[in-house]
Amino acid sequence: MDSLTQIVLGAAVGEVVLGRKVGNKAILYGAIGGTIPDLDVMASHFTDTVTALSVHRGFTHSIAFSVLFAPVFGWLVSRYERLKDVKAWSWLFFWAFITHPLLDAFTTWGTQLFWPFDLRLAFKTIFVIDPLYTLPFFVCLILAMTQNRASNRRQFYNKLGLLLSSSYLVLTLLLKWMSFSQFESSLQSQGITYSQLSTRPSPANTMLWSANVEIDNAYLLANYSFFDTKPITFESYPKNHHLLENLSDNDQVRRMIEISQGWYIINQKDGKLYFNDLRFGLMSLQPHAQDFVFSYEIVTDDLNNVKFVEVPKDRRDAKKLLGELWSRIKGN
Repeated sequence: MDSLTQIVLGAAVGEVVLGRKVGNKAILYGAIGGTIPDLDVMASHFTDTVTALSVHRGFTHSIAFSVLFAPVFGWLVSRYERLKDVKAWSWLFFWAFITHPLLDAFTTWGTQLFWPFDLRLAFKTIFVIDPLYTLPFFVCLILAMTQNRASNRRQFYNKLGLLLSSSYLVLTLLLKWMSFSQFESSLQSQGITYSQLSTRPSPANTMLWSANVEIDNAYLLANYSFFDTKPITFESYPKNHHLLENLSDNDQVRRMIEISQGWYIINQKDGKLYFNDLRFGLMSLQPHAQDFVFSYEIVTDDLNNVKFVEVPKDRRDAKKLLGELWSRIKGN
């Protein structure tokens, strides 16, 4: 999830653990603990794109990290805070750390919660930015902060925020099942034979859902809104995996394919080869759009070394997409 959401979650958890003892300092340290796992993004400044993608939401988003580093941060904070209880501070950081990847597991990218095992949890029920999850939670946290630390009302507001946000997460599971059933039913009624079907919510909402469908030599992409009145339309995108040719055996290419979990399209433009990660869809809802959210140019040198360079995204495209999403949510 986005940084603000993780700050709010960590702060709320910190309040539950130590709010009555240290007041708003529990919220402060909980917020700090809630952001620490995402420091793995700094790897992009020191390594190549493929390695940075592999590291993201890896070790720092695991149970192992929470168990190993919570006592370290707990000890550091106890050294200079009035409350010298190392165990209490460690418990705060443990819960701030572990709830971060638990929430991220509901997103499309997922987390390696059980690192070092190669298992990424990705329930794909909530977008990384969802105002319906974050805003009520944030308001409840602010209300809690304004109350005396011993006040029952402070506890009520904080627990209300946790209850609302957790209930919304449970609701996203139901909405995913409902949308998945619609896509599955449409594929069956249209006589489409497929090998895989993956669904996810569209940006900033859980009313409009997207699907990736794998068939023999192509992927079918589609959208479904709970307000739709017309049948779902599936658009075909050729895989073009053959364009990789001898590069398909390259270690960097194989790692990228593994990171994308096999959901990728290769295309060629102006003599350049591009790797498109299908898991996050397109930057447009227009028919046969080609601008993928995550697209990487495959660059090779004379020694046949391969480097992936992410194609920068235009803010104007993002703004345009939001307008298209709002129109599409209202139904087809």
